[in-house]
Amino acid sequence: MKSSRNRFSPATRTSAAIIAILLTLGATQAFSAAEGGAWVPTRTTNDANTRKGFDSFYNLDYDKSIREFEAALQAHPDDPFAVNHLLSAVIFKELLRIGTLDTEAYASDNFLDKKYLQPLDPKVRERVNQLSAHSVELSDGRLAKNPNDVNALYARGVARGLRSTYMGMAEHSWFAALRSALGARRDHERVLELDPSYVDAKNLLGIHLYVIGSLSWPAKVAASMVGISGNKQKGLEYLREVIAHGDPEVAWDAKIALALFLRREQMYTEALQLVGDMYQAFPRNFLVATEYAHLLNAAGHGPQAIAAYKKIVAGCHGNGFTVCRIEIPAYGMGEAMKGQREFHGAEEAYELAASTAVDPDFRQRALLKAGEMDDAMQKRDAAMEKYKAVIAANSGTESADLARRYMKQAYATQ
Repeated sequence: MKSSRNRFSPATRTSAAIIAILLTLGATQAFSAAEGGAWVPTRTTNDANTRKGFDSFYNLDYDKSIREFEAALQAHPDDPFAVNHLLSAVIFKELLRIGTLDTEAYASDNFLDKKYLQPLDPKVRERVNQLSAHSVELSDGRLAKNPNDVNALYARGVARGLRSTYMGMAEHSWFAALRSALGARRDHERVLELDPSYVDAKNLLGIHLYVIGSLSWPAKVAASMVGISGNKQKGLEYLREVIAHGDPEVAWDAKIALALFLRREQMYTEALQLVGDMYQAFPRNFLVATEYAHLLNAAGHGPQAIAAYKKIVAGCHGNGFTVCRIEIPAYGMGEAMKGQREFHGAEEAYELAASTAVDPDFRQRALLKAGEMDDAMQKRDAAMEKYKAVIAANSGTESADLARRYMKQAYATQ
């Protein structure tokens, strides 16, 4: 059976991929608030458990993060900010488990209905629903007393955004997720109407502005018909403002989003600085380390990228990271070595990726690449064996189509 990659037009696929980024990043983060108001939200600057929780969160130690956030919530049971912190850790632990946090996960056309590495945990779904509903309930309770409570509006927007992330990235309920994300945007727009100095609200809005501004013209028209506008440059400016003036955990989230967008705009110098800062601050996060190596390669620094990938692979072998999917940096190393025409090293890197990958699509793609490198080194018999293995794994994919082509005519480097 053929894959579903032809179900979407190029414009649809582009729009859907950008919406995925929106749901994954723009609607998920940003947890602190402006000073003042009738209550003081729980955050890193005034709560030790929350501070420890975020340090663990960004080092991908979600179990420890959840324990710290649960302790903070126990101490502040009526604070929707504390609920949102815990909700974020619960969701992102699940997203990492099912394999959706790698930025390369959206490179293929069929990501919208791609099967994940593991089935969803129904207990996690139940907890996500309970926590998100509880946060909204707490926020609504405060807004019933004061409709202009910016902290409550902000917290409700975060809860709605986190819910949209889970619905989209875990459940594939894309349209329901988008509706929730738009509700989050409206809450944060209202925050800025009431308090223009509430810079943290510009994180979510900045990402929305950039994403909508990046859509194809038909998609922009459709968005404008329901009152959704976009502006790429303004979105980037908002994110830079959050990085410069926002609370620490919000600033880190803005760096993640801005770095992704700068990579898309091929503004590599600034992106490398942002991701490099995160790499230094959270050295046990293999996803950040790998993104830094990806950026080096995209920026044309092939030898430095290869060295960075090798360091990550060594760290994976030596337990240098909290968790590690070694196939991700291994595949990146293959790409970087291929770009430097180091075909033997590239073949070994792709083989490592194929032999360690849990995702069958990823494994198949890496094996195809290893076959290409055999062809590049004129090792035709070895290449043919790999192409046959690619087709045997799943004959209805783009990788299988390419393998059949290369069996008729050897892969040739440009």
